Amino acid sequence: MTLPHGEVETPCFMPVGTQGTVRTLSPNDLRAAGASLVLANTYRLHVRPGEDVVGRLGGLHRLMGWDRPLLTDSGGFQVFSLEGSRTVSDDGVEFQSHVDGSRRFLTPERAVEIQWALGADVAMAFDHVVPGGADEATARDALERTLKWLERCARRHGELSDGPTVQQTLWPILQGGAHSHLRIEGLRRILDQAEWTGLAVGGLSVGEPKAVMYETLEQLEPRLPPAVPRYLMGVGVPEDLVAAVARGVDLFDCVAPTRNGRNGAAYTADGPVNIRNAAHRDDARPLDPTCDCETCTTFSRGYLRHLFVAEELLGLRLLSLHNVRYLMRLTAEMRAAVRAGDYERWAADWRRRYTQGETT
Repeated sequence: MTLPHGEVETPCFMPVGTQGTVRTLSPNDLRAAGASLVLANTYRLHVRPGEDVVGRLGGLHRLMGWDRPLLTDSGGFQVFSLEGSRTVSDDGVEFQSHVDGSRRFLTPERAVEIQWALGADVAMAFDHVVPGGADEATARDALERTLKWLERCARRHGELSDGPTVQQTLWPILQGGAHSHLRIEGLRRILDQAEWTGLAVGGLSVGEPKAVMYETLEQLEPRLPPAVPRYLMGVGVPEDLVAAVARGVDLFDCVAPTRNGRNGAAYTADGPVNIRNAAHRDDARPLDPTCDCETCTTFSRGYLRHLFVAEELLGLRLLSLHNVRYLMRLTAEMRAAVRAGDYERWAADWRRRYTQGETT
């Protein structure tokens, strides 16, 4: 993908910079890890510090010190997670800020305007998210509302795009819960609206069984335009990335690699490792001997365990950095396997090795 702030090769994993920062990692860390695209959170940046402040400070790229592409989510997932403090209507969502308790109203138009002010390369349309186990009637209601909001988002984005600022692209989000016929109908209606430069599949990895997620992707894959990047929202566990790429997915985002890293859990070529385990106390080996990140080329497992036991902040950074680098290396391997026409064999080999590792 060619975006205003650079090119992105897929499959690609996006580290999540929720509040304009990927926790514990600097922009230089992200560049060293190989990140080409970072996600920032529209809702979080709207309530603090506010898109007006971001704009006065030169836009989100300058504020973060990140000179590569940025994608901002619509805020839909965060708003709808505020169960008990938000009210949904066809006009938009009224919610209570988690920062100061103020009442706010987010419409499709405002979601687009906020993302425009932030200056992201890719903006996401405002959507209505439902839990993974939602019944058909609930999923249908969310789908219909999301499609209506998409029309409003596209209209407002078109008005803003006439201005002299850096071009930004808008992507739709497909909802429909775990109901394949709703997903297929929603996709058809999205594609009938316009020619999009990308398309996101939302409302998965929100509590439904993994088999349901995989089946949904299999149903959608032959119906998606081949040249349009497919973005599976909120997925970042290695085995899910490998399975989803086999089903035609190009882009991913998730807080899992950094959140797990801050809790002492690391991805390695031989499977997950819990660095807090006593077995690592005297272990002089690197965390992952196949990895070229700062963590693995500098420190031992014994030292990393010591950092976590001693509650030293460096440990949080080092495992977060490693996990992000692991996913960058994994997606690079997947790209090579796709180009070689050898993805199925590569994925089988990867699973054999990854699933033999430590799980506690």
